[in-house]
Amino acid sequence: MRQNATHSGILDENLVGQFAKSKGKIKKDFRYLALHLRFEIDMVAHSLCDFGGGEEEKKELQAYRQIHFPGLMELNNSAKIPSPERLKAEGLCPLMPEETVLMLAGLGFKRDTQIFLAGAHIYGGKSRLNALTTLFPNMVTKENLLSPSEIEPFLNFSSQLAALDFITCSASDVFAMTDSGSQLSSLVSGYRVYYGGGKMPTIRPNKRRLADIFMKNDTIEWKVFETRIRKAVRQNKRVFSRPVGRSVYRYPRCSECMCNTQEAIRTR
Repeated sequence: MRQNATHSGILDENLVGQFAKSKGKIKKDFRYLALHLRFEIDMVAHSLCDFGGGEEEKKELQAYRQIHFPGLMELNNSAKIPSPERLKAEGLCPLMPEETVLMLAGLGFKRDTQIFLAGAHIYGGKSRLNALTTLFPNMVTKENLLSPSEIEPFLNFSSQLAALDFITCSASDVFAMTDSGSQLSSLVSGYRVYYGGGKMPTIRPNKRRLADIFMKNDTIEWKVFETRIRKAVRQNKRVFSRPVGRSVYRYPRCSECMCNTQEAIRTR
């Protein structure tokens, strides 16, 4: 991922050891962005949202729910579930690839940005990713970044494939997630906070605010859209102490879960 860069990243040595080699000063315009696009079929089906695929998509997702989420089907039949439009407005729907590309463009990422796409198979396949790959042609996954012989030992082990994503996302200049509830996103963002020294930016969008913006994006000027996107993301960028009952992986800077000194380690 850093083949076109003149620098090594802050966490490269921690994650890839001897393969991290600094080459000099950073190129001003170089960006290595890791994106966890949480848009697999299980996420899409469980959300009960509408993703613009018409009746064919609705039937496909309904069939998937009947097999994999029978409890959700019973709840849907016995209770009044909010409409897809309401779920969208409340920020409860996964970001679609089309919405993600608008967010990244609004944040100022350029066409030559090097993007690593983490995660499993995207629902809708290559056609669903057209918007992303058209605007950001330098996008790769672990499947096409590695040769067949390199990735073959990992193919039957989902946790090891996830570890490859974790390493590549944690080392990136910028990490962007589309769902803050994802375990991988929580682990990566927490690792970057704890070991990154405050210099490892993570984009954690507020989906409710983004939904409001996207619903109006065909009636506002691009400059206004950019301003609103950046404000929506900026409001979620601060590092907080861990709220009660929240993941220690996502919020690692807290005295009750981490030893801050060697002395503390010896006395426990």
